[in-house]
Amino acid sequence: MRRLSVQAVVLSLVIFAAGPALPRNVKLILPIAAATQAITGEDRPTGAVKFFFGDENTPEIVAEFGTHAVTPRTSAMGTSDEKACYGAFQWTLVNLEKRAQRLGANAVINIVSFYKKNELSSTTEFECHVGDVIASVFLRGKFVRIADR
Repeated sequence: MRRLSVQAVVLSLVIFAAGPALPRNVKLILPIAAATQAITGEDRPTGAVKFFFGDENTPEIVAEFGTHAVTPRTSAMGTSDEKACYGAFQWTLVNLEKRAQRLGANAVINIVSFYKKNELSSTTEFECHVGDVIASVFLRGKFVRIADR
């Protein structure tokens, strides 16, 4: 009986010392250029909608359709964090493009990373978060119609 009590106490101490298992959340700041070059497959942006990141110069704006954030996620299992982030970036652009087309916009401007409502505005980089099984890229942009070039 005493031996069982000692084992129970030791087991309790081991479990307590291990602490709670926290999920993984790795923040990466990656180059937009590398992510766009890594876009492959059939389900990618068609090019019908132009994307402008941060305070990048845009052609004349003819109409505005509001601002929206998209947060698609992709699987991060069995791949590198960077590759998972590039996949999430691709899906985010596809979602921005589809929403722009539904609204009648031909461009998304002032695109910023928007993780937990913390804004990262850059013309060259985006923010990605990778967990145990999911990679997420949160982007917010303004949907507009720009003048044809």
